[in-house]
Amino acid sequence: MSRGCDLCEAAVITTRYFEDDVCWIADCEICLVPMVVWIKHDDTPPDDVKDRLRSALRTVADVEFGDGNWSYDDHMRNIPDHYHAHARPPYFWRRGQQR
Repeated sequence: MSRGCDLCEAAVITTRYFEDDVCWIADCEICLVPMVVWIKHDDTPPDDVKDRLRSALRTVADVEFGDGNWSYDDHMRNIPDHYHAHARPPYFWRRGQQR
């Protein structure tokens, strides 16, 4: 855990969909879409962990948006040093946000 990291703190502020010893999934506070967070404070998970994170997010996103009706976005804009990824619905757009 890194002191001062919101993702390490893992406060339950929005809908929490899932949590285990590798990750947690909740709605992002900023864009309100499901977001998977690796519990380790690191920005580069090994491929096997990244696959597990994607799989966990897929389970939630398929229910929220429909099977495969979303995209995986792991461009870490606001917290670049702690791996996390969002499930984006079709045509997701926020003014001023780069895709």
